[in-house]
Formats: sequence, C-alpha cells, structure tokens
Amino acid sequence: MKSIVIHDAKDLRVEDRQAEEPGPGQVQIRLAAGGICGSDLHYYNHGGFGTVRLKEPMILGHEVSGFVAKVGEGVKGLTEGQLVAVSPSRPCGHCRYCREAMFNQCLNMRFYGSAMPFPHIQGAFREVLVTEAGQCAPADGLTPGQAAMAEPLAVALHAVQRVGPLLGKSVLVTGCGPIGILCILAARRAGADLIVATDLSDFTLGMARTAGADVTVAAGQDALSDYEAEKGTFDVLFECSGAVPALVGAIPAMRPGGTIMQLGLGGDMTLPVQAMTAKELALKGSFRFHDEFFTGVSLMQKGLIDVQPFITQTFALDDAVAAFDAAGDRNTVVKAQIKFADE
Repeated sequence: MKSIVIHDAKDLRVEDRQAEEPGPGQVQIRLAAGGICGSDLHYYNHGGFGTVRLKEPMILGHEVSGFVAKVGEGVKGLTEGQLVAVSPSRPCGHCRYCREAMFNQCLNMRFYGSAMPFPHIQGAFREVLVTEAGQCAPADGLTPGQAAMAEPLAVALHAVQRVGPLLGKSVLVTGCGPIGILCILAARRAGADLIVATDLSDFTLGMARTAGADVTVAAGQDALSDYEAEKGTFDVLFECSGAVPALVGAIPAMRPGGTIMQLGLGGDMTLPVQAMTAKELALKGSFRFHDEFFTGVSLMQKGLIDVQPFITQTFALDDAVAAFDAAGDRNTVVKAQIKFADE
C-alpha cells in the first residue's frame, strides 16, 4: 500500500508499506480522504516543532476518513463499505486522567502521526489503515472530504465547550486558518451574537465572512481600536494564531471578566499580565478533544455545520509533495486534502 512518509524536513516520500489485517475489535479502512494539518506542516517544513523532532521515518496524517473494508471479531455497528470518520485519538483508558474522564490528557496517549514518543506513532496517511472500532464514527450522508474535517472541527468544539455558555456573547477570533474558521462556525452554532475575526490575509478574512463572521479586520497595530471603548467589547477571545501580537493586541478590546481561550500553538508567549489582572481576565487552554469528535460528525450530518466551503484544494496521493507545498499558503488555502480513493 502507498503511504506518505516524512524522513526529515522537506524530505517527504510516497512509499510502499505492508498493509495490516484487523484483529478482534478492530476495523480495516480503505482510506478515502486526508486533510493536511498544521502539525503535519511542521514536520514537513522543519522536521518537528519545539523539542519534538523526527528521529525515524514516520507516516504522517491524522485527519482522515475512509470506507470499512473488513471488520474484526466482535465488531458491531459497522458494515463493509460504510464511510467512517476516524478519530486519531487513542487514550489508554486506564491512567489517572482517563479515570477522571480527561481523555485528551491521557498519560499514554497514542495519536496518529506523532513524534512525541519514540518509537514514533505512525500516522494515518496510508491506503489501508487498521484502527480500533471505537475510533470510527459512521459518516453516512457526508462526503469523504467532509468526514475528514471531523478532527479539526472537534478541536474547535472542544474549545467552545471549555469556554462555557456563548449565547448572546461577543466573540473575537484571532487567526483565520482552519481552526479559526471552525471556531467561528462552532461559536455561532453555540449562540454567539457578535463575531469579529482578524487575520493578515485578505483571502482568509473572506473565508471568515463565509463562515459567518459579522466583521473582519486586517490584523495590525490598533486594528481593534474601535472595540476598546469603555474597557472593551468582547466576552470571549478564541486565539487561534499562536502569535504574541494577536493576543497582546486583543487585551484592550476584551471586556472585564472576559475569557481568553488559547488554541494557537506558536511557542511560548510573553503576556501582559498586569493588564489581564486589572480586567480580571481568565486565560484557558484548549488541547485536542475526545467526545467532540463524534458530536462534530453528527452536527455535519444534520446540516448544522457546513465545512464544505473550506476544503479549498484536493490533491492526488502521488502529488503529496505538491499538496504539502500548497497547504501552507494562507493566501489561497484553508484546508488542503489528499484523495486516497474514489467514493
């Protein structure tokens, strides 16, 4: 089977690997679509991120969907030929955090395409994938591309769940890449009233308007000055860029008692703690997801969240290098996907 393997920065290869057979409780998936994530791009462009570095060749990918090819012993609720979205998250179920139902904080997490542990956890960008049945969400009624968006949508839904009630709230989203766009969709579905989005790119700001942002603002010095009167406007900030200027520039526009939800992972930040303290702002982090993966699939199936406009490019498997080169261009791309098989 063909697999997309990263060896080092800018050394991406389509290689032949041995396909596996499903064991008890497992499912063999004929992969259909896979989305290129920011972490995939870090491995491709830099060989890792922060202290996480590639130490051996690794199959990339964790935003995937496919068709059930075989079911292992004891598997129920899934049938051959059925389209499924595959969650990349495999918590152990036994550690202290799993016992507390904090599955995204599992001490023994196995997440597709991660170089955090060694040996690395191989990813899902392969023509045939064997996975646990519990990771599969039936995606009947969706296209493979839509189903492959379940993973980034789950990231946004987890952040919305952590921030608390949004009904009638004013929301600011900084950074309109895939996660920022999906946060706009999720926040609106949760009842947010005013949604303002900032970014550096005219293209992504246009996509933010397509997603339902009421106002879009080009990022820069004093970009949010219209929202700073009377100690600020926004109840919630979804910070999706990971850029210090975006977070710092948003503080004056936050209402006292507001919440900063940090999703962007751009490295350590120096924060204006005194200004945050004076406004009694709460700073929260959001990391991955768990149950929200299945919720996201359900919302898409019901037509309550439409991700289709944000799948902006699709590439053939053999064009994987071109796909990765294109995926980082925020002037033309929101989500680039790789097509592994026909529907």
